[in-house]
Amino acid sequence: MRILTALLALAAAAATAARAAEPPVPPPPQLEATAWVLMDQASGQVLAGHRAEEPIEPASITKLMTAYAVFHSLKDGKLKLDTAVPVSERAWRSEGSRTFLDLGSQVPVEVLIQGMIVQSGNDATIALAEAVAGTEDTFAALMNQYAKRLGMSQSHFQNSTGLPGDNHKMSAVDMAKLARAIIREFPEYYRWYSQRDFTWNDIRQPNRNGLLGRDPSVDGVKTGMTEAAGYCLVSSAKRDGMRLIAVVAGTSSMKAREDASLALLNYGFGFYETRTLKKAGEELAVQRVYRARGGRAAVGLAADLVVTLPRGQADRAEFDVELAPRVFAPLSRSDRVGVLRARVGGKVIAEAPIQPLADVPRGNIFRRIWDTILSWFA
Repeated sequence: MRILTALLALAAAAATAARAAEPPVPPPPQLEATAWVLMDQASGQVLAGHRAEEPIEPASITKLMTAYAVFHSLKDGKLKLDTAVPVSERAWRSEGSRTFLDLGSQVPVEVLIQGMIVQSGNDATIALAEAVAGTEDTFAALMNQYAKRLGMSQSHFQNSTGLPGDNHKMSAVDMAKLARAIIREFPEYYRWYSQRDFTWNDIRQPNRNGLLGRDPSVDGVKTGMTEAAGYCLVSSAKRDGMRLIAVVAGTSSMKAREDASLALLNYGFGFYETRTLKKAGEELAVQRVYRARGGRAAVGLAADLVVTLPRGQADRAEFDVELAPRVFAPLSRSDRVGVLRARVGGKVIAEAPIQPLADVPRGNIFRRIWDTILSWFA
């Protein structure tokens, strides 16, 4: 009994020492912004935020969704980068930032994308919307469908450019979700967000994301500004394999939005780390499967279990494997047969569905009959 007590005391002391060795995490910086959020790209976890779920006017951050829809059209083959798009009068007469397209000219999609992303040109943006959906109104409906698919519950689009509308809105979290989707799904097109300038019709315009010149780890994403929205910026940076997305909205100047964004990024990289706790395809257990050929199946995760935690905490992660008490063949690799929970200090920090690592076919008729009888008593 004394030995057991001593071992428990040693274990408790070791756990206390491990926690003491972890660097403390201060509260996030206080920012002069209407709303802001900091998100990890790999895990999708929100590390800090302020009024992050509230719908606000997004200004030209809207063009992230326009780009997302255009990228899907490229992926689906509906558009090609060299497709010539006619510049309509509506696009030509657009207000605000412009690429200075000529009325009636035929402009390649690749040029229009750079005009939209680098110059924030409303004329290029509307031309792309019309190329994808025929009219900007129809394109706005498509934007809302993509928003729903991405879980952007506080977003609604009325146009492709971000010009003010009575029900045109996004939340800071939705902006981060959208940037994350672009980076994850379209890495081949994300490169345009780091482009420092673009010239069309002999007019050179710089990228308004000033962080591209201030911090070499920053490689995107998009600025926005209207009188009502203030100065907004969605930025992303990658350091030592970790990528963060920062969103600030409603600041007072270009410099203010850059300073606030950089403060958030530095905070995240300084005090958090992203770790893969379990790999996809790793065997976590062997599960009894009734009516299956062989009667058992190796189970694990279909995707990596990735978490973002204060530095040092991932080393203390513990895991619970909970399997369904009775499962029956046939099973596919997409069927859920249990759950894996990761804990730190007794608190669940992440969970993921457990699935068969291979399809599990039915056994022969004798196996099925015998396992059916056994399952009655399980």
